Amino acid sequence: MKRKMYDYLVKWKKHANGTSALLVQGARRVGKSYIVESFAKSEYRSYILIDFNKADDAVRDIFEHDLNNMDMLFQKLSTLYNKKLYPRESLIIFDEVQLFPRARSAIKYLVEDGRYDYIEIGSLISIRKNVENILIPSEEDMVNMYPMDFEEFLWAIGDETMYPLITECFNKQKPMGQALHRKAMDLFRLYLIVGGMPQAVKAYVDTKDFDSVDAAKRRILKLYREDIRKHAKGYEMKVEAIFDEIPSQLRNQNQHFKLSSLEKGARFDNYRDAMFWLSDAMIINNCYNSTEPSIVLNLNRDRTLLKCYLGDTGLLISHSFDEKGIVSEEIYKKLLLDKLEVNLGMVMENIVAQMLAANGHKLFFYANPSRDNAEARMEIDFLIAKSQISNRHNISPIEVKSGKNYTLSSISKFMRRFSEQLHTPYVLHTGDLKVEDDIVYLPLYMTALL
Repeated sequence: MKRKMYDYLVKWKKHANGTSALLVQGARRVGKSYIVESFAKSEYRSYILIDFNKADDAVRDIFEHDLNNMDMLFQKLSTLYNKKLYPRESLIIFDEVQLFPRARSAIKYLVEDGRYDYIEIGSLISIRKNVENILIPSEEDMVNMYPMDFEEFLWAIGDETMYPLITECFNKQKPMGQALHRKAMDLFRLYLIVGGMPQAVKAYVDTKDFDSVDAAKRRILKLYREDIRKHAKGYEMKVEAIFDEIPSQLRNQNQHFKLSSLEKGARFDNYRDAMFWLSDAMIINNCYNSTEPSIVLNLNRDRTLLKCYLGDTGLLISHSFDEKGIVSEEIYKKLLLDKLEVNLGMVMENIVAQMLAANGHKLFFYANPSRDNAEARMEIDFLIAKSQISNRHNISPIEVKSGKNYTLSSISKFMRRFSEQLHTPYVLHTGDLKVEDDIVYLPLYMTALL
């Protein structure tokens, strides 16, 4: 399937020109290996793919004993994989590199040698045991890969005309119009429920059968659980407890993740490593409370108050609406037609978090539960900073509305209370684009353009 990461890889090859390796990291099953190998096949004369999930001791020994003799190292690799290597025309790929950190530390010397290009692919890259006792190479660029975004999903289902129109309307701040907006929302709801994991998208494209889609997503959820039990040694039960609790926390629309739901009297310090494990694995997106919306949101981050969103909203659907181990076709159709009689606020918040994170935004929210000052009491779903920071007017509050009838008391209070730092306030809703009372109302499918 067509992915934007391919264009990124092409640009990296041109600009790095052998002076750095590239580490592509992301959650399991987001399509990292597929797109890198497709790139290798099309853009190089030859390539070697070393999968450390399968590599035997003969391959691993090369990186342990032959780094002082590059001629021998490349000769052995070429022989073991039966691939001829061509200086400046060949790529060597380290897949599942987290399983053999020694290969990652060898990047420094391989890049210095300069003969070939190198791409590392991995998940759980920053987990403590995967970086112990190795030197992280400064010759390594890094890029995160996420599930397929809305535009990539549209490409996959054969629609290459809708998103350019969405982009044009966003840039000109003009509404789509009733008919086109309705079509765009229908496609967006389809994206919501299928999700952006390539295996689930392929299942939909091939079968148009939601049972097949759900089965694909459940295989991925099962894989995540296996990873937790295998790699989160020492606190795997806490990691799995948090993972299982995410739908309930989002459904209740708590101001932050309440650890008391896991264990009476639970303290953040006892669950810190488990929270960060899920975030480092890119299974979840953490959204932190910014106690004072100002020039730099991160400076006022409260690391103990956070919301947890699942990295892919399609997976959240399968994780949440469980019916005897599978989400029924009937539920999928009701979600698609917006006929399911449940509050979909959690789903909409999750997809907004997913799109903002994939677009490079660090996730922050603002919550002031003041009992004494009604004007100060408010909850803002997300805060984003503009790309070029100035002395004033840097922060955009974002409210997510899943229904047709809603109030705007919090965002109105925010606009008054933080007027000096206020940039553009946004309401993301199911309606068409409009600008009213200095607030920009955007259809949810435009989130990725912020």
